[in-house]
Amino acid sequence: MNETFCRLIEDAEEKGLITPGITTLLGVTSGNLGIGVAFIAAQKGYKFIALMPAKLSLDKQILMRFLGVEVVLVDAVQHGFKALLDRVEQMKKDVEDVYVLDQFTNPANPDAHFRWTGPEIWKDTAGKVDIFIAASGSGGTITGVGRYLKTKNPFVKLICVEPAESPVISGGEPAFHNILGIGPGFVPEILDRSQIDEIVTVTTQEAMDMARRLAREEGLLVGISSGANAAACLKEENRGKMIVTMFSSGAERYLNSELFAQVKEECVNINMTF
Repeated sequence: MNETFCRLIEDAEEKGLITPGITTLLGVTSGNLGIGVAFIAAQKGYKFIALMPAKLSLDKQILMRFLGVEVVLVDAVQHGFKALLDRVEQMKKDVEDVYVLDQFTNPANPDAHFRWTGPEIWKDTAGKVDIFIAASGSGGTITGVGRYLKTKNPFVKLICVEPAESPVISGGEPAFHNILGIGPGFVPEILDRSQIDEIVTVTTQEAMDMARRLAREEGLLVGISSGANAAACLKEENRGKMIVTMFSSGAERYLNSELFAQVKEECVNINMTF
C-alpha cells in the first residue's frame, strides 16, 4: 500500500506545497499509514509527526519510533476522533512549515488506487473479477479500485465492509470498536458511496476469529481489518464468484493487541516455568 502514501507526498511536491529538508509532514493514523509514510519520508528527507490514538496499537508505535517518527498520542477512546482533529489544528499553529497528509479528503488517495491497485487487480484476474470487497478506513482503496474496475466492467460488484459496532456508512451511530484502521466514526469525504453496491458489517470478534483462522488454516499472518475483509467474503450468495479483497497489514503489527492475547499469555506462562 506504499504507493498510496507515495502518491500523497508526490502530489504535494508536484503542487509545490512541500520541500524535503524543510517541510514537516503531519498525519493522523492508527498505524499503517504512519508506517508507510515513515518509509518514504525517511528516503525523501522529510521529518514526520504521527498523531495516533493512545492505547490502541503499541506495536505500530514501536515500529514508527524505530523508523525515526515523532509519535504524538491522543486520548481518542475517551474523546473520539474529534480529539485527533483538534490536535492537528493546534499543531498546524505550533509547528513551523508543517503539511498535513489528510488521507480522508485528499483526492490523491483514491487516485493512487485508480492508477495502480485497480489495474493490478484487473491484470492479475485476467479481467474476470466479479466482486471487490474492502473495508473503508479513509475510503481511498474502495473508491479508487472501484472506479477503475467499473470503467472496465460496470457489472463488477463493489462491497464495502465496516465495523458492526460503528456502522456509520450504513447510517448508524459511531462507537468504539477494535478493528484498527477502519471505521473512523464518520463518512470520509473521498469515499464515493454512489459506487457501493452493498455494505457488510463485521463485528470485532468475527474479524479477529477470521484472522486467527487464516493463520492456522492457511498460513496467512494478517491483521484485524484483513480478517474483517475475509469474513465479509463468506456470504453464500457469492459462492462460485471471483472475489478479490485486501489484506492491508501483517499480524506482526498486532502482537500486543487482543488478537494475540491468548497465545501471548500462554507463552508468558510457559516461560515463567524456566
